[in-house]
Amino acid sequence: MEVKRLFDFLTVRVQQQGNLPFISAKVNKQWKTYTFAETQDISNRVSQLLINLGLQKDDKIAIISTNRPEWNFTDLGSMQLGIIGVPMYPTISEKDYEFIFNDAGIQYAFVGDETILHKVRPLLGRVPTLKGIFTFDRITGANYFWDALPPSSGVNLEVIEERKKAVSEEDLATIIYTSGTTGNPKGVMLTHKNMVSNIHSVRQVTPFTENEKSLSFLPLCHSFERIVFYCYLAFGIHIHYAESLDTIGENLKEVQPYCFTTVPRLLEKVYEKIMAKGNELTGFKRKLFFWSIDLGLQYELGGGKGLWYKLQLAIARKLVFSKWLEALGGRVQFIVTGAAAMQPRLIKLFTAAGINVLEGYGLTETAPVLCVNRIDEQERCIGTVGIPIPGVEIKIAEDGEILARGPNIMKGYYNRPDLTAEVIKDGWFHTGDIGTWVERNGKKFLKITDRKKELFKTAGGKYVAPQVIEEKMKESRYIEQIMVVGGDDKKYVSALIVPSFVNLRDWAKQQGIQVETNAQIVDNDKIKALINEEIDKLNSNFGKWEQIKKFALLDHEWTVEGGELTPTMKLKRKVIYEKYADRITALYAEQHTYVE
Repeated sequence: MEVKRLFDFLTVRVQQQGNLPFISAKVNKQWKTYTFAETQDISNRVSQLLINLGLQKDDKIAIISTNRPEWNFTDLGSMQLGIIGVPMYPTISEKDYEFIFNDAGIQYAFVGDETILHKVRPLLGRVPTLKGIFTFDRITGANYFWDALPPSSGVNLEVIEERKKAVSEEDLATIIYTSGTTGNPKGVMLTHKNMVSNIHSVRQVTPFTENEKSLSFLPLCHSFERIVFYCYLAFGIHIHYAESLDTIGENLKEVQPYCFTTVPRLLEKVYEKIMAKGNELTGFKRKLFFWSIDLGLQYELGGGKGLWYKLQLAIARKLVFSKWLEALGGRVQFIVTGAAAMQPRLIKLFTAAGINVLEGYGLTETAPVLCVNRIDEQERCIGTVGIPIPGVEIKIAEDGEILARGPNIMKGYYNRPDLTAEVIKDGWFHTGDIGTWVERNGKKFLKITDRKKELFKTAGGKYVAPQVIEEKMKESRYIEQIMVVGGDDKKYVSALIVPSFVNLRDWAKQQGIQVETNAQIVDNDKIKALINEEIDKLNSNFGKWEQIKKFALLDHEWTVEGGELTPTMKLKRKVIYEKYADRITALYAEQHTYVE
């Protein structure tokens, strides 16, 4: 059959491979697996529940939970009736929930656990459309439980099939509210056509293989992992949900996945753990480890370094990098990363280790994939987000903004035709990102240089693109996180820096410097001098007006829980500006005379 709606992928899989495993998750520390046929059966039971509740096509339900099979069953079961699922992060505030529930007109909410229920339950009295809350776990005080689903024998398949026929590819599949760093969230309306076209395009350029295994840990409520779930469904890949972010390492070894998707911050964490273990080594093993790292950083795509380099790399892969692969389960063929920029040096290092990291690019409004690097090293370019996927057009506007056109562009922002008109002009979606083309092997690769709204102007009238500077500075092994600050009346650029405490502890040990706590590390004059040297070295890549003149070291990491990062690990610049206003003010208390 021709697949035009997202749930058609499940129909095809049930027909072809109904008894093969599809979704696995831990229940009481044991993996519980659902086949494609069981997924369809439980999704039908969700459909019947929603029919019994009186929901009609285009009504809205909320899905708020960490990744688990019930999330998918609710999504598919509502979708095949034309009921629109509105996914939300489990971590957002009660105020954001209230705004989204009211804006979307949510009738029922399906939530994962007690923590989320406590945030959502007060909305029963404040959101006029909200009729009830279902919980996946059995929780005291909930309206309804997941085990209230009707049995398979109580499902009227004829009615469900009729409702499915009434759903067209032009109908909304979902509304995803962007997690934005400022203002109220915007509801991105994505049709079945938007998302199905994206899956068909991705299928042509990524090496997904039927009946292989994947590990999933990025939030399903985000457009990236959401489309990845449907790709796994379309391509017949067995999904395993990680128990939590803390158990990813353990789960990778258990599942031994063929592939997985991630955001750069999580791969950076993997790298930090590897480096921490390397720093503990002594003697020949330590020399071998850091020789391998240095060798990896010289890697060139396409094997352009000659036979001697290849021989050395083969030794490094056998003796050192093989352990990296083992830490990822031992079978990973590729990792797709997106949602934020990945340090080119880390992509180079992982690739040298025999672990293919494919960086891609897209937005919720583009369903979401626009570009991706390919598995073939001739069609990869480190430092870029890859080549546009088939069916998608990309062009750069005169001011440098990236514009996109294709069947994957959203229908618009829910209830906000004014905002829709601001970003979709003459059929082109204005991404808000600044970019340029990079040529390699006769192909054009897209390079993101900054967010348009994050550019700022110095007192000297020069524009500064903070992301470019931040990514370059993170090439230092001693800089973990960084936010460039400046603009308005500021005569020079400064930065807030979270240093790499793991690497600085090792450096301090080598230098005979006694530091115990993070606070002692950032207060140490020799460590400040080291960071200053690193910044001076990397500043040479920029014009004088862009160079970091002053910095403040912070003694704690920025996190989602702390409010400094979005759920996809992007910097919440406005929050950080407000939270560290005193530190930033101090950086400009005695302004230097740098003007360029």
